[in-house]
Amino acid sequence: MEKIPTPKPVKILMIEDDPEFAELLTEYLARFNMQVTNYEDPFLGVSAGVQNYDLLLLDLTLPGMDGLEVCEEVVRKYNIPIIISSARSDIEDKVKSLELGADDYLPKPYDPKELYARIVSLLRRYQKGAAAGQEPVSEYEIKGDTIYHHGQPLHLTPAEFDILSQLIRKQGITLSREQLINQSTVMSDSSQKSLDVIISKIRSKLGDPKSIQAVRGVGYKLV
Repeated sequence: MEKIPTPKPVKILMIEDDPEFAELLTEYLARFNMQVTNYEDPFLGVSAGVQNYDLLLLDLTLPGMDGLEVCEEVVRKYNIPIIISSARSDIEDKVKSLELGADDYLPKPYDPKELYARIVSLLRRYQKGAAAGQEPVSEYEIKGDTIYHHGQPLHLTPAEFDILSQLIRKQGITLSREQLINQSTVMSDSSQKSLDVIISKIRSKLGDPKSIQAVRGVGYKLV
């Protein structure tokens, strides 16, 4: 299989309490220049310098702290791609994970080849969005229920605030229409047309119609 074109190893933080499964994945991913560090204890995992890793692979059923809590904490503090790897088959867990900000959900059992493929796809999206490894320039700042653009507060409706917040947290990453709607805390209408109207209004308030790019057949991304 094709390797990720990078001169240095991809560093993966894994929080998984099944040591045999963790060892299997670690050995397999090592073939593709991926270094996995696993923590069985979620408290140790979240205090292990998450910002020093390229991706988080997270189980949900963990001792002392549910994986959903870990996901929520990591999303709140760090900008890192997250793949949920879980044997919990409840659709509510999957929906909640994505709502909290996880990028992908892979139900166990699965072939390590599929995990590798998903890692490659996700990292490529992040690498493109982060301009080949550079930190994105922050034009936006979220303080409480207000978003500032170049230091100036934006006067947004709750729905506009909700959608723009999602795009800011994943700046440069394409979010599907379904993802934006499903992760919204205020949009009860699942109509994609409603989302398009909200995006149009946000563009107008930002003063730049190109600030939010429509990706045909997929969704939107903040550029």
